[in-house]
Amino acid sequence: MFWKRTDDYYYLKLETHYLDIPYYNQKRRIRVLLPKDYKKDVENAYPVLYMHDGQNVFYSKEAFVGHSWKVIPAIKNNKELPKMIIVAVDNANENRLNEYSPWPTDQTKTEEFQNVGGDGALHGEWFVNELKPFIDDNYRTLPDRKNTLLAGSSMGGIMAAYMGSKYPEVFGVLGVFSLASWFNEEQFLSFIKAHPLNPDTKVYIQVGTNEGDDTDASFIDGKMNQQYIDCNLRYYNNLLKMNHPIDNIWLRIMADEEHHELYWARHFPEFLRYGFDIINGDN
Repeated sequence: MFWKRTDDYYYLKLETHYLDIPYYNQKRRIRVLLPKDYKKDVENAYPVLYMHDGQNVFYSKEAFVGHSWKVIPAIKNNKELPKMIIVAVDNANENRLNEYSPWPTDQTKTEEFQNVGGDGALHGEWFVNELKPFIDDNYRTLPDRKNTLLAGSSMGGIMAAYMGSKYPEVFGVLGVFSLASWFNEEQFLSFIKAHPLNPDTKVYIQVGTNEGDDTDASFIDGKMNQQYIDCNLRYYNNLLKMNHPIDNIWLRIMADEEHHELYWARHFPEFLRYGFDIINGDN
């Protein structure tokens, strides 16, 4: 990787764009966090981290649950991390469940949620064919797969895992937080099995032991906490069965942690250190 770090990495600039989403006929807010002195260091190019649920990435005041991923403090306070560009892509609000699942759900107890999901493939195509080229054309990026990271939580975790398998030539590091693949587990696992990752892809998987919430209970019977643990384990085990190198997977099952940005923010620097080979994932 071709990046460098300076000790005075404090001021970060946030730029905003609105891009067309053709499958919903709407504009979508895309925010780009630039490293300090980006405008001055014109000879440098940077790795790019793309993040789902962009409303929850930067500021707690606009996050859905009132707590963000604390990305800006994380970048400032972990000076061992390389300079990078972070692209936060807002979700589709009322269409979030549709957009963040490539397949309709097969787990619902209520009429309200029947046939929810199914637009994830369209979202992935837009992401790879429209968003990434826009970022690469307008910013000094390192566009190769090794320097292209993708992260998401819950339904966004489905999309991170799905897009990593669908486009193995594009994404080199995946952050899969609290994967909610129970939403359509059979289709998800069938797809993962049929679409192996690039063997060099690094996959960070994090889940807590107390993940279930009231919204999840609208879909499925049983202990939601165990559902989250099980589907994250199944994803991990299937990667191993497909001979993905164990050194390139880090599974973190965390006692008592919940389905919440508070915990994803806590593990965000760890994910980046793993993705940039600053730690190896053995601890």
